[in-house]
Amino acid sequence: MKRGKKYQESAKLVDRLKQYAPREAIELVQKTSKAKFDETVEAHIRLGVDSRHANQQVRGAVVLPHGTGKVIRVLVFAKGDKATEAEKAGADYVGAEDMMAKIQNENWFDFDVVVATPDMMGIVGRLGRILGPKGLMPNPKAGTVTQDIARAIEDIKAGKIEYRLDKSNIIHCPIGRASFGTEKLLDNFRTLMDAIVKAKPAAAKGQYLRSIVIASTMGPGIKLNTQRFTE
Repeated sequence: MKRGKKYQESAKLVDRLKQYAPREAIELVQKTSKAKFDETVEAHIRLGVDSRHANQQVRGAVVLPHGTGKVIRVLVFAKGDKATEAEKAGADYVGAEDMMAKIQNENWFDFDVVVATPDMMGIVGRLGRILGPKGLMPNPKAGTVTQDIARAIEDIKAGKIEYRLDKSNIIHCPIGRASFGTEKLLDNFRTLMDAIVKAKPAAAKGQYLRSIVIASTMGPGIKLNTQRFTE
């Protein structure tokens, strides 16, 4: 794959054989972020687990202290008092069967996170084949199936992100924007890593953190030293 001139210049700043300390990597990812827009910085963490086994799943949510820098649009499935609570808490869209129909019939996806009260899961469950592949299905472990709708919305708007394994046993998560600066990105990164380390399944054997790479949207990957994190 042919890379652009800016990417090639950025790649020269990165020692491919080195595993960087967190602060060093964060400082470098900002130097390699050379696009004209404010690039998102993402962490990619490969774990020593097998996601095909239920007892080795790693999934949860964490509130990043400085948010992600992105405005998150929240869709809430709720009725009655809970729908009113959702609206007051700042949900972007609130509904039930009407929202289900809109997604099914109009292929509507103008939202980033779906939250639902437990009694709405019968309706939301019908959207499983649509929301599931997009990673939008509400889940109790992520705090998106809950009676405390207001708290869920407030946390999401404040910077709550969900982490989960893909089929390659890798977690991909944003940790902020390049413009955040070193300290805020470092705070967010450490908060995410603490959560993932604590989420280690009892059934996981051997080395848990196999590799950690951070990169900006258009920049090269920067490898981190996994030994820096207490397991």
